[in-house]
Amino acid sequence: MAKQNVAEQFVDTLVRAGVKRLYGVVGDSLNPVVDAVRRHPGMDWIHVRHEETAAFAAGAEAQITGDLCACAGSCGPGNLHLINGLYDAHRSSAPVLALASQIPSSEIGLSYFQETHPDQLFRECSHYCELISNARQMPRLLQTAIQHAVGRSGVSVVAMPGDIADDPAPERTTESALVTTRPTARPGDAEIDRLAAMIDEADRVTLFCGRGTAGAHAEVMQFAEKIKAPVGHALRGKEFIQYDNPFDVGMSGLLGYGAAYEATHECDLLILLGTDFPYNPFLPDDVRIVQVDVRAEHLGRRSKLDLAVWGDVRETLRCLIPKVSPKTDRRFLDRMLKKHADALEGVVKAYTRKVDTHIPIHPEYVASVLDDLATDDAVFTVDTGMCNVWAARYLTPNGRRRIIGSFSHGSMANALPQAIGVQFIDRGRQVVAMSGDGGFAMLMGDFLTLVQYDLPVKVVLFNNSSLSMVELEMMVAGLPAYGTALRNPDFAAVARACGAHGVRVEKPKQLAGALRDAFAHKGPALVDVVTDPNALSIPPRISADMVTGFALSASKMVLDGGVGRMVQMARSNLRNVPRP
Repeated sequence: MAKQNVAEQFVDTLVRAGVKRLYGVVGDSLNPVVDAVRRHPGMDWIHVRHEETAAFAAGAEAQITGDLCACAGSCGPGNLHLINGLYDAHRSSAPVLALASQIPSSEIGLSYFQETHPDQLFRECSHYCELISNARQMPRLLQTAIQHAVGRSGVSVVAMPGDIADDPAPERTTESALVTTRPTARPGDAEIDRLAAMIDEADRVTLFCGRGTAGAHAEVMQFAEKIKAPVGHALRGKEFIQYDNPFDVGMSGLLGYGAAYEATHECDLLILLGTDFPYNPFLPDDVRIVQVDVRAEHLGRRSKLDLAVWGDVRETLRCLIPKVSPKTDRRFLDRMLKKHADALEGVVKAYTRKVDTHIPIHPEYVASVLDDLATDDAVFTVDTGMCNVWAARYLTPNGRRRIIGSFSHGSMANALPQAIGVQFIDRGRQVVAMSGDGGFAMLMGDFLTLVQYDLPVKVVLFNNSSLSMVELEMMVAGLPAYGTALRNPDFAAVARACGAHGVRVEKPKQLAGALRDAFAHKGPALVDVVTDPNALSIPPRISADMVTGFALSASKMVLDGGVGRMVQMARSNLRNVPRP
């Protein structure tokens, strides 16, 4: 059998670690690796049009599957394009291995053509970032990189010169075992006992949940029922905790709604479950706070803690629930449920009248119709900006749907490339990219990737010819909107020119039919919806010094009857409140 080169050994190791695709753009320093992929039956090369898309796609695939995924960029400018998507993957705790190809090893440090130093450039957005400087390093260095990415849930970067990739691979007497899954972890008995005592001593307990509650829905509900606690969530916890939740009081933060803010401030014990919620002005400073997180570095970095509990949320609750005494007093819970329902009901007026005839179309209406028509197991990828608002308030989680976006990094242009990565996992699952016109235009070239691979992604484009979130921030700060207007093409015509299904919607009565047709189409489709740029307004009574203007105003304001079906959910939960 012919001896392997380093590139072949590299690809073979990734396949053994579970990687099925390598997203990237080909280039000379990558050629040995791309050729190794071509010849390996266990891996596909996914040719995207921009390396940023490659990193976003790999990160999205990793978020959905939980498995290691990979991307690659050629030397210099090629791998530099990866950096934004890698920042997003790293901050989203997505296990991603990035190959940053490098110039010839003999030329490093001599200002060679396209020279950069990826082993330095990517350090801030990775757990591990190293240069392979000779062939003998590769097997152990790659194994270490994989185990950092999987074990710490984030990015590892391997920089490898093209000439080394073409060198003969070192001999291996046996295959080294690879870590491909993370273990669960529970706190010590002392922490569990102390937390149980704090809960028993408290009269009013609130749970605030983040992404770390994934897989722990049943345990959170059992815990909330036993201690009669309202349950709020951060944006990244929405898909895991809001559904089938009779204790739901909404979301806190910049896009919040309902009574989550009140529930976290009016309790006497706040328990943060699996959340690294970054907006500390929304957290109280006068109640006792406990934080439970499997990542110790998250504990206490947002607020002063009375108890830090290092452990997986599900395992922690499984240990804790038998030790806490059941509470019988529901008054605090019922009061928060009532506040939540009132908060949602009280704003019905804003966008409910003539919503199906208003032109330009209300984006809230688009999101609501999309929520109704999408499948029960759809995956939504959501652009940063106003699309975040509509997704947070109108998409209904059910335990099977997934909602991912650049929720921690806040990058533009994430929805389309993330949809690419998600759709490759399962071509039969509905994947919907909720794209803003600004974000879509930024990486519009990769709409061609959908066409090239015939990926049936459905892009629903919220086209308001404006960077409206930025415009809103300017207005709240007392600045005139400037540099936010967009002169857009007919995006549906662009989609058709690319060879995809494209339709433009300018009237509300056209919307449902256009979405149904797009969803029924077997290949990629784009629905270009012309929406109202003035859909979100700031109440005049909110002053600029109240949690920096927009932050508080956005968190206090809910449109269209309290975000679609959430009003119905709140009404349903109120049935559990005893009547006098």
